Amino acid sequence: MKHEWKKLEKKFYLPKNNPEKIFIPGFKFYTIKGKGNPNDDFFSEYIGVLYSLSYGVKMSPKIGIAPENYFEYIVYPLEGVWDIDEEAKKKYSGKIDKNSLLFNLMIRQPDFVTEEFANEILERTKKKKPHELLDKVTFEIIEDGSCIQMLHSGSYDNESQSFKQMEKFADEHQLKRKSMLHREIYLSDARKTPPEKLKTVLRFQIE
Repeated sequence: MKHEWKKLEKKFYLPKNNPEKIFIPGFKFYTIKGKGNPNDDFFSEYIGVLYSLSYGVKMSPKIGIAPENYFEYIVYPLEGVWDIDEEAKKKYSGKIDKNSLLFNLMIRQPDFVTEEFANEILERTKKKKPHELLDKVTFEIIEDGSCIQMLHSGSYDNESQSFKQMEKFADEHQLKRKSMLHREIYLSDARKTPPEKLKTVLRFQIE
């Protein structure tokens, strides 16, 4: 049976439209860091290299290199952890200059992917589909731990409304936000979906 994250891992990827507390265990990711406005053309290049690796893993049985415990699955969604640079933090007044954004984009990989196998796929991809950004990709296990999350419906530019709800929830439950970093999980393809219909999981860590 194919592993479908939308059905089997709903609590991580399909939360409700109101805040909730959740514990996020360690997951395996291909990750890549960068800086700048995600609306600029360069951003799609970062996304592209992550998907080339993710589909390299998924299609590995077709070239006879799949690990012994491989199983059929649907590729996980794109995620991003966001921050702003130090200069922007000094001048922060409630509005963010998107050119100051720091991002760590990632796509989760199935449990059967080991570091050795991930590196093999990375090296094969460099040969088959060379791209300078592949040298910036890392494979790592990330555990977010205790978090508050909710589903945001609508434009990315309106996410502040959802974050206000999440921070209010934290205050009401005597929970403290760990930092201003936050995670976004993109359930919609922004290239094909009207802004008002976008679905994005928002999440931040709590102490």
